[in-house]
Amino acid sequence: MLKYSKVFGVIAFVFLFAMCNQKSKNDSGEETILKGSLDITVDETVKPIVEDQIAVFEGTYYDAKISIKPKSEAELINDLLNQKAKVVVTTRDLTQEEKSRFDKSKINPRVTPFAKDAIALISNKNNNDTLIALKSVIDFIQGKPDGKIKGLVFDNPNSSTVRYMKDLAKVNNIPTEGVFSFKTNDEVIKFVSENDGMIGIIGVNWLSQPSPNMVDLVNKVNILGVKGLKDDKYYYPTQNDLAELKYPLARDLFIINCQGYTGLGMGFASFIAGEIGQRIVLKSGLLPVKTPGRKLKIRSKIINDKE
Repeated sequence: MLKYSKVFGVIAFVFLFAMCNQKSKNDSGEETILKGSLDITVDETVKPIVEDQIAVFEGTYYDAKISIKPKSEAELINDLLNQKAKVVVTTRDLTQEEKSRFDKSKINPRVTPFAKDAIALISNKNNNDTLIALKSVIDFIQGKPDGKIKGLVFDNPNSSTVRYMKDLAKVNNIPTEGVFSFKTNDEVIKFVSENDGMIGIIGVNWLSQPSPNMVDLVNKVNILGVKGLKDDKYYYPTQNDLAELKYPLARDLFIINCQGYTGLGMGFASFIAGEIGQRIVLKSGLLPVKTPGRKLKIRSKIINDKE
């Protein structure tokens, strides 16, 4: 009987050791900063720049696979707070109240700014006026139209652009009359391209990097010059005007990582904030947080390739 007990004990020990060893292998093999799979929830208004970053990241690190889940800002923040999303890309930092909720859960969100974005105002090509005063837009949102704007077009009632404009106009709700909402920025561009007098409000990245099926529609709209509230000059959502802090509808982009461990979220955030990621931002038309360096090669003589 004792003999059988010893045999059983040995078998149990070997089985438990194998299970623990297998678990250890799975834990170490599933995900690292450059390996594994990850879902990132992205503010729909900045989806193009994140797609570009992921394409280069996956092309550089073949063992990494990142999937995008585009959502409105309200949905994105709600998922993050309820721990349904671990890594997100947003157009704002967390509020103090939101940070306090993470503190209670003993989670330390890693917030990495990586670009300066802009909200663009667009109109139909048939409109002769390509300039607009921000005050006119604010008055319209406050329910005091001055007759210069026929209607405003937003991407989504819960989007970051709506929240931004509501904060700017200091209102709790957008008026229903003269305001149109869709689901995506592409739908806003399409509607404005087909309707004179409408002012579309979208993320500028959708104009600087349109998808192939949207190029013709983007060519049918004008990006408006915007006069801010502090001076009489008009500025555009260009890298130069963003860098000089002149464009009045600028905003920062952040990647927020709540994984709580050293995983692919940390690796991707480091990539975006690094040299290659910042070059991608620069090429996209947005303004990088860090200006990528330029290496100059000085030659002592000119080499003539022509015979």
